[in-house]
Amino acid sequence: MHPNPLYRTDDRALMESLVGEIGFGMVFAATPDGPRVAHTPLLSTGDGAVQFHLARGNGLTRHLDGASALIVVNGPDAYVSPRWYANRDTVPTWDYIALEIEGRVRKMADEGLEAFLHAAILKHEERLEGEPWRADESSQKVWSGLFRGIVGFEMEVLAWRPTLKLSQNKTPDERARIAEGLDKAGHGALAHLVRNIGS
Repeated sequence: MHPNPLYRTDDRALMESLVGEIGFGMVFAATPDGPRVAHTPLLSTGDGAVQFHLARGNGLTRHLDGASALIVVNGPDAYVSPRWYANRDTVPTWDYIALEIEGRVRKMADEGLEAFLHAAILKHEERLEGEPWRADESSQKVWSGLFRGIVGFEMEVLAWRPTLKLSQNKTPDERARIAEGLDKAGHGALAHLVRNIGS
């Protein structure tokens, strides 16, 4: 979390939407072998928990049940050039969206993992054009092979720590120029956020 309170929010719906829209993050935890990280799809339950799965052989998997962990969700980010400021006698910076989620993790039963997988598949398939793929298109052999290879987890979220660093410390005119510069540099999603959050 950025130390400047200007870049924070208490908007829980916004934080939940970041998990929902991005749908992917990193899980960090301490293990007897040292700190470890895993990259994984994420699904918010909407009631204070975040679900995910890891490969059974992942270095974190055997240590997570009952452990405290940190999930990081990264949103759009980009370099911000001083050329977009009214006064160029300054330094570059980086605008970005990030969310840290801290909590206690528990292993899910097979039924919970099955529900997570179906919900995640449905959510992401609906975002694509054309006929959605359905889980029942997998043979029993393929689907059961998936289950043997992964473990489902649910984090009870104890802390949400968002950073929305979107040039809020700049004037409205500078923010408009920054957004235009980000657009031209191919960072349309971040430009949209600079225009619409914290202004």
